[in-house]
Amino acid sequence: MKNVSSWLLVFFIVIFWMFRIVVTLSAQFGGDFGGFIVIDATLEIGLLFFTLLCLVLILKRVIWGGVLYLVANCLYFGGYIVQNFIPYIFSSEGMDMMVVQNAMIGILAIVLGLCTVIDIAVQRVTAKHFSDNKTNWYFDNDKYDRKMDERADKNQYRTL
Repeated sequence: MKNVSSWLLVFFIVIFWMFRIVVTLSAQFGGDFGGFIVIDATLEIGLLFFTLLCLVLILKRVIWGGVLYLVANCLYFGGYIVQNFIPYIFSSEGMDMMVVQNAMIGILAIVLGLCTVIDIAVQRVTAKHFSDNKTNWYFDNDKYDRKMDERADKNQYRTL
């Protein structure tokens, strides 16, 4: 991970993971953390542990870690967005603030996963097709290759 963007994405994933831990713990203890809800407590706890696994794979820059993180977030948060947020958009009723803020958290989770997949894919393409103009003239040119000099065979130095 050489880019600042990669480190920022991992940082935001960790912050989001800690936020979801706080929301899950407050729901388990019967409290309400600012109106944020847990869609399914069992799935949420499983998703939190699965996120740790994906985070390790993302740190190792394995593309499947990012894809699994994106798919898990789409499956978990996407259903809430489709069931609760989209009907509010097309209805004439006012929107409930709790639904909107939970939908925004779901959208944020999906965007984090999508940005992670894009970041890992772009970094892989850049690593495969790396070009440094400062050294290409030397390494890509045959006349600068290190070959055996003609003088090496002709110079017979005598030693005493």
